[in-house]
Amino acid sequence: MPMRSERAVSSVNALLNLVEGHRVTAVICTATELGIADCLFEGPKTLAQLVLATGAHERSLRRLLRSLVTLAICTETADGNFDLTQLGTHLAAKSDRSLKAWALLEGGMLRARWGELIGSIRTGKTADELAGRGQERFEVIAKTKYAGLFNEAMANMTRSAVPDILSAYDFSGIPVLMDVGGGVGELMGAVLKKDPTMRGIVFDLQHCAEAAVKNASEAGVADRFDFIAGSFFDSLPAGADAILMKSVIHDWSDERCIRILRNCRHVLRCGARLIVVDRVVPDKLEPTVDNLSVVMSDLNMLGGIGGCERTETEFRDLLAMGGFHMKCVVPAGRYAVIEASAD
Repeated sequence: MPMRSERAVSSVNALLNLVEGHRVTAVICTATELGIADCLFEGPKTLAQLVLATGAHERSLRRLLRSLVTLAICTETADGNFDLTQLGTHLAAKSDRSLKAWALLEGGMLRARWGELIGSIRTGKTADELAGRGQERFEVIAKTKYAGLFNEAMANMTRSAVPDILSAYDFSGIPVLMDVGGGVGELMGAVLKKDPTMRGIVFDLQHCAEAAVKNASEAGVADRFDFIAGSFFDSLPAGADAILMKSVIHDWSDERCIRILRNCRHVLRCGARLIVVDRVVPDKLEPTVDNLSVVMSDLNMLGGIGGCERTETEFRDLLAMGGFHMKCVVPAGRYAVIEASAD
């Protein structure tokens, strides 16, 4: 009986930790808004120094810092200094793999939207559809205070995934690569830096143009880079030898994805490569961190834009309906690189 009682207590505590997970998001977002990781990125600071830098209430800031210690985001030394852990460095803007913008987006716009999940589950509609907002989600975001943060957050996620993508997949042998829905050019810049013989095109909405051109210049690839504005639902420009799409297919319903894929097929020669970088849902789910991450992303798409994460079989069928034959699926960290050829 005591053993059963102990297991019951353990399971109750485990469930409580899951239920209260939103508190962790709030803590991380608050610390990020205060710029604590930015303050600590150059070295340890005392509580007094952090109070001065953030303008926060001293005792309350001390309580927040205690929570960051328990989350392994920072440490407290014996002499009272606070320092970032390796994990915590990713909340600093200057980190090479910064997730600062993503933490702010998740803790702000996305966390609020998750409160409307029940409506999406009951109806299959996005939060915008339920609220009667008829515009595309990205058009809605572009008119809010989150517009710049959203673009930077997407760049954060791509930047963090770039090493895994470049390690997993060989982009060589493509004279001209077009990144459809490539945003501010984070992935394209990295691919061009690795292959000095390649030319690159980013095709996306006009509001991404300025940041994409700037990023290409900072990456030192501006002489081999072009940005073309437009909507992939309408048509794509010709001239590319292969097309890359990262985190595009998961945004949309099957019907809209087929439309995008057919527009891609229209401008590619037979046998040309289509390279899709997206999450892949395992056929058999297990209670693991990676599996939890992909199904949470799936629910995020349900309430947000109306898309979904897909299994390998679902990708194969979708690609076939768009005019492509799936050739291989290569794991790349949290993502997979799916290579297909134009039929």
